[in-house]
Amino acid sequence: MDPPSHTLVVQPARTTSRTASSHTRSSCSGTSAGDPRPTSPPLDSGMDTWQLVGSEAVGIHVRDRDDLVLGLTALGLPRSRPVVVLVGGAGRLPPADLDRLRPLIADGLIPILEEQQAIAIDGGTDAGIMRLVGEERVRRSATFPLIGVVANGTIHWPGEPASDDTAELERHHTHFVVVPGDEWGAEAPWIAHTATALAGPAPSVTVLVNGGEIAFADVANSVEAGRPVLVIAGSGRTADQFAAALRGDPADQRAEDLSTSGLVSSVPPEPQPMRAAIGSALE
Repeated sequence: MDPPSHTLVVQPARTTSRTASSHTRSSCSGTSAGDPRPTSPPLDSGMDTWQLVGSEAVGIHVRDRDDLVLGLTALGLPRSRPVVVLVGGAGRLPPADLDRLRPLIADGLIPILEEQQAIAIDGGTDAGIMRLVGEERVRRSATFPLIGVVANGTIHWPGEPASDDTAELERHHTHFVVVPGDEWGAEAPWIAHTATALAGPAPSVTVLVNGGEIAFADVANSVEAGRPVLVIAGSGRTADQFAAALRGDPADQRAEDLSTSGLVSSVPPEPQPMRAAIGSALE
C-alpha cells in the first residue's frame, strides 16, 4: 500500500477491561461533531473503543498481539468467517486509474464479499482502493464488515498538525484497528495478523490490486501466513510485477521470489474472473 496524500473527529464509544482485575482508561476526551479540536486516542488506550463522528465506524487501539485478539472481541467482530485482505494502490493512484479500477471493486469484489458475508480487511485510509471499497460498499448497501488496519502515526488525528505524511480514515469502513508505528508499512504485518485472527479455520485470501513498494511486504506477510494471494494482472505497478514473474517474464526480484511459493496466482483485470477466483479461494 502506498502512503496516501493529505479531518477526523473521534468520540468515546465503550470501554472493555482487559481482565476483571485490570483498570481501564478513557481513550479520548468527550467530543461532538461540532468540536473541531478533540484529542486523539492514546496508543496505550488498552481495550477502550472510540467512534468516528459522522460515521458508524468504531475503532480500537492495540499495543501487541494479545491486545489484538482482545480488541477484535471488544469490537464485536465475528470469528471463523471467510476473510478477504485487499492490498494495493493508495495515495499515488491518479484519478484516471481509480476510474479504471472502480469496476473491479464494484462488480468484482463487493458482490462476492456480500454473497459470502466475508470480512474485508484493508489499510483503512481515505485513498486509492481503500476509498473505492468503502464507497462501493455503501453504494451497494452491502452489510459485510469492512475493517481498516492503520498505523497510529500515519493518521491525521484531531488536534495534531496536518502533514503530508498522514492521512484521514475512510469513513465508510465499519471498524478500525489502530496499531503501533509511525511509518507507512508498519501496518502491513498487523493486516496479516488481523486476517488470521478473524478467519481462524475459515478460508482467507489476499487480493492485490495495483500497489507500490509496501505491497511487496503485504504479499510477503500473506505468504508467510500461508494465505493465497490473487494478483489482478493489468491493474498496474506491483501487481503487474507479480503477473510478469508468474508468466516467467523479467520482474522485480521480490516478485520472482514470492511467486515461487505456490501461493501466488493471477487473474485478468475483469470483474467476473476476479469474482470467480475470490469465490473459489473462499470455498
